Amino acid sequence: MNIGGKMKELSKNYNPKEFEDRIYDFWMSNNHFRAEVDENKKPFTIMMPPPNVTGNLHMGHALNNTIQDILTRTKRMQGYSALWLPGTDHASISTEAKVVQKLRAQGIAKEDIGREKFLEETWDWTHEYGGNIKNQLKKLGVSCDWSRERFTLDDQLSKAVEEVFIRLYEKGLIYRGDRIINWCPNCGTSISDAEVEHVDEHRHIYHFRYPLEDGSGSIEVATTRPETIPGDLAVAVHPEDERYKDLIGKNVLLPIMDNKAIPIIADEYVEKDFGTGCVKITPSHDPNDFGVGERHGLGQLIVFDEKAVLNENAGKYCGLTTSEARKKIIEDFDALGLYVGAKEHDSAVGHCERCGTVIEPMLSKQWFVKMEPLAKPALEAYRNGEVDFIPERFGKVYEHWLENIRDWNISRQLWWGHRLPVYYCNETDEIVVSREDPTGKEGYEGKTFRRDEDTLDTWFSSALWPFSTLGWPDKTPDLDYFYPTDVLVTGYDIIFFWVVRMVFSSIEQMGEVPFKDVFLTGLVRDSLGRKMSKSLGNGIDPLELIADYGADALRFTLISGNTPGNDMRFYTERVEANRNFANKLWNATRFVFMNFEDRDFELKLENLRNEDKWILTKYMETVESLTTKIDKYDIGLAANDIYDFIWSDFCDWYIEMVKPRLYGEDEETKKAAKATLIYVLKGILKLLHPFMPYITEEIWDHIPSENGALIVESWPVVEESLKFKTEEKDIEYIKDIIRLIRNRRQEMNIENKNKSQTVIKVLNQDARRAVEENKGHLLNLAYSESVSVEDESFEMTSENVSIVVDGAEIFLPLNDLVDYNKEYERLNNEREKTISEIKRASSKLANEKFVSKAPEKLVQEERDKLESYEAILKTLEERIAEVKSHI
Repeated sequence: MNIGGKMKELSKNYNPKEFEDRIYDFWMSNNHFRAEVDENKKPFTIMMPPPNVTGNLHMGHALNNTIQDILTRTKRMQGYSALWLPGTDHASISTEAKVVQKLRAQGIAKEDIGREKFLEETWDWTHEYGGNIKNQLKKLGVSCDWSRERFTLDDQLSKAVEEVFIRLYEKGLIYRGDRIINWCPNCGTSISDAEVEHVDEHRHIYHFRYPLEDGSGSIEVATTRPETIPGDLAVAVHPEDERYKDLIGKNVLLPIMDNKAIPIIADEYVEKDFGTGCVKITPSHDPNDFGVGERHGLGQLIVFDEKAVLNENAGKYCGLTTSEARKKIIEDFDALGLYVGAKEHDSAVGHCERCGTVIEPMLSKQWFVKMEPLAKPALEAYRNGEVDFIPERFGKVYEHWLENIRDWNISRQLWWGHRLPVYYCNETDEIVVSREDPTGKEGYEGKTFRRDEDTLDTWFSSALWPFSTLGWPDKTPDLDYFYPTDVLVTGYDIIFFWVVRMVFSSIEQMGEVPFKDVFLTGLVRDSLGRKMSKSLGNGIDPLELIADYGADALRFTLISGNTPGNDMRFYTERVEANRNFANKLWNATRFVFMNFEDRDFELKLENLRNEDKWILTKYMETVESLTTKIDKYDIGLAANDIYDFIWSDFCDWYIEMVKPRLYGEDEETKKAAKATLIYVLKGILKLLHPFMPYITEEIWDHIPSENGALIVESWPVVEESLKFKTEEKDIEYIKDIIRLIRNRRQEMNIENKNKSQTVIKVLNQDARRAVEENKGHLLNLAYSESVSVEDESFEMTSENVSIVVDGAEIFLPLNDLVDYNKEYERLNNEREKTISEIKRASSKLANEKFVSKAPEKLVQEERDKLESYEAILKTLEERIAEVKSHI
């Protein structure tokens, strides 16, 4: 890097391919991402949401990690010991499914080779494909501490998982029991409520009649799942439903199950005003029915197996799939004259989030975590303000889920993952939860044990991510220094998958919340607003965009205009536009460098001109704005601010304003311009660096500096001595005049080479000062041949076009270039707009509530506006009359 050397020449063309990989290698080789335990610095910690080890970078990853990188780079520059810890998740269901699919293609079932060999195959698969996303993230420019990279199946993290399971079990918070779980027939495992994706579907609700055992009639029940009828153990009615009070305690017959008798019971679960008010109860295949069955001691009857095929308990339907059984049961009821019919019914149907298979609720013996004792402190932490959501509305989602939480099914019928530390005695029914096989151990003499075959839900291990990654349960320096973390950046779609679980796990094990803030991103959708998916074929590969436009352009596109928690539409055209933004900065930098003779210039306040003071003030305002907005996680607004400052203030205005000085003979003013240019350029590079790290580091390498690398430079701070409010106001005023003159000339199709005299009648001292002190900019940028300043009594006699601004009137004597008809129309349009503004302000000031309740400052502003508009209207009407005389 360019330490203390000469200004180096920048390549003529901006080509990110030439330097992005080189710069990343430089950062890595110099350990610039490494966070140290440093008691002289404040820690700042972010844990990367671990992507699936076999996954590939998608736009959601790109957005999420760009935000984390911006926060980390900013805090690092602000002097924090900033740790961004990366890692990947073993993703038990999806990874095992891929390996099973690979083996199946070879004609091998996992049961054929056994658990040990299957795990070898899975590790091989993981090692082969697991590094992809890491390398892809590097292409994006992420500055995470790769020396601390973690994997959820690392020995240390596995140790943490085992420790938490044992602790919770010993506290009575983990138990084994028969409960209704969500079963995925395709994946062959139970899944948690959070992994069920509910999809609205057009289905049917089927109506059947069950005959009363005493032959006195029948009752009508409705169900969306006729295939569960063989598992019915009762029919329930509401205890206060007058229609059925006399039937409670009687039996109905299941005609398709050899007329098996089942009771009619009363339970408040039934909604008497919904449907027929009679509900079939299938305790082993419906979570609500399970609760009814427990209350009434109905017992259990499982009629499906793990492949969603009906078993021997289903009688003659044994061996049929659920869809086949549905069809056959309807036919059999119909043949008996007991099928009433079907009605269309919209309902949310649960699907496996991983594979899309319809979920079958079924009774199963599984391991569960008792959630009520864990949910309570997690709920209180949110309500007490220990955890904040950005945006706040998602706190309600968190709260609602915890208030309605059910026990968490944590066992999975998979081989890839953390195996349960549970052992079953072969000689007795004893269950031992232990770190090692108790066979032959003290207290278990003469007994042999077999280990539970199940593994833990992937979310069980990722729930420990904020502290297991720092060495817990061991007491490590990293854990002591970097925990708790500061902010979690993740998608709003996994609030209950992951966020909730990290909070209650951290409170339980660490005694405090894992992070203060939860920054939730939205989804990246295609240009039509659709979710990106393989089925639609509308996914966009971030790596292809990086190859075409550079990582900086992609990063800036994802961030600019984005707001927390809101979905965004992605347009490739915007990436191209942001590459043009990078190119504009590149070319502006080349211009600055061209005016330096291999030396820097000291910024001396006494030599500064108005435009220097203006850009310095705008720069300080940008520093203040970005610092505040990044701290508040308004990343998109911060990006817009730095974009506007670079493109408009620095490139379009300041550089153009100082060109005459750079090309002039006055050495002092030339030095002041150069000193300001390089001072602001350096500041721009620092402010833009977290957003666009590659281009800023590459440019910085061409500027002599003490530290060498931009990544280790300090974040800019506001210097009050470099704020010049009067000069800022004056230059902004001049800019308005220049814009108005340019617009008017463009409307009249006047070529830039045709310069005109500019006459400005000033109406107050502020306007006079601004114009007198900045005439040069009007000559240079407003295509003026000359500029004259007149007082309020001045009367323009020659033909002209006038422009009215607050405090002045501008005359352009354009003689025969003026189209008076067009000018008359334009002035009338301005008159109508001004009248509209006068009416608006007058109406507001006539509103007693506004005048009495609004802050005095706001009321005075409206009075000032009204006075200004009335003055403008008077001038416009005079000009309209004058122009009309020429038509």
